[in-house]
Amino acid sequence: MNEPITVRLPSLIHRIGSDKAKQAKAIAVQYDCELKRVRRSRHWALVGNALRVQDFVAGMQAQGDEGLRYLVSKVSTALLEHADKLEPLDAKLNRLIIQNPGVTLAELMQLTQCSLVDARLARFNADL
Repeated sequence: MNEPITVRLPSLIHRIGSDKAKQAKAIAVQYDCELKRVRRSRHWALVGNALRVQDFVAGMQAQGDEGLRYLVSKVSTALLEHADKLEPLDAKLNRLIIQNPGVTLAELMQLTQCSLVDARLARFNADL
């Protein structure tokens, strides 16, 4: 849940330009993400927590800059692969319990990588 995700951005400078890349890099820092070159290649990568990357995309869209449209679309597409990491843990546990009321605590812990306390608390809240 807390592990960072990496979004690959091939040939970013060629697509959006150097100035826009610097601007995007500064915006990424505001959202606790890192936009960086991959070694010495022309390829770039965006690294950060899935929720932070989602906030980064929302911030980029709020700016409404047409030059950053490629970056927004590329990162938004990559976030679809990490949809399970975008859901908060308590919401995910609640959804799993509602879908299958007979799910055990061990199964909840295995599916969500949560602690026993989190699973018990979710079960208690779902029973209310």
